[in-house]
Amino acid sequence: MDVTDATFEKEVLKAKGPVLVDFWAPWCGPCRFTSPIVEELGKEYKGKLKVVKVNVDENPATAQKFTVLSIPTFLFFQGGIITESMVGAAPKDEFVRRAEKVLATPPK
Repeated sequence: MDVTDATFEKEVLKAKGPVLVDFWAPWCGPCRFTSPIVEELGKEYKGKLKVVKVNVDENPATAQKFTVLSIPTFLFFQGGIITESMVGAAPKDEFVRRAEKVLATPPK
């Protein structure tokens, strides 16, 4: 799911459960590498972890608000709060490890 500056608060900050946000851009090589992994996570964790993407070129206000200086940047939110973050490309098992950690941590 693509999220914009206009929909970020509703789709991420006010989401009922945990959310993984992928900050990316179409010209970013590492972003293209991780995109299939992020899509797989969205399918595998459907109903447990909401997975969304924010194009930083089209939505600079959201990227700036969360100090996204490098892409890809991945932020896990729970209850509107960042609970986990990753910067740069990583293998799928690292995403799974982080997702499981977030899912095992009760919201604050």
